[in-house]
Amino acid sequence: MIKLNVKSQRLAALFLLGNALFNFPLLALFNQPSTVAGIPLLYLYVFAAWGLLIALLAFVVEKK
Repeated sequence: MIKLNVKSQRLAALFLLGNALFNFPLLALFNQPSTVAGIPLLYLYVFAAWGLLIALLAFVVEKK
C-alpha cells in the first residue's frame, strides 16, 4: 500500500510539473522570433517539454 501511495504522489507531482511547463509565464519566455536549427523556439520548447513529461511518466509508472 505504501508503494502505491508514493507512486500516486509522484504522478500528482508530474501533473503539477506539466501544468507549470505549459502555463503562460513559461510559454511567454519561449515565444521569441528566433529559431534553433530552423525550428521556432516555442515549438521546440513545447515538444521537448512534452517528451520530457512522457519520459518521466514512463519512468514513474514502470518503476517497481
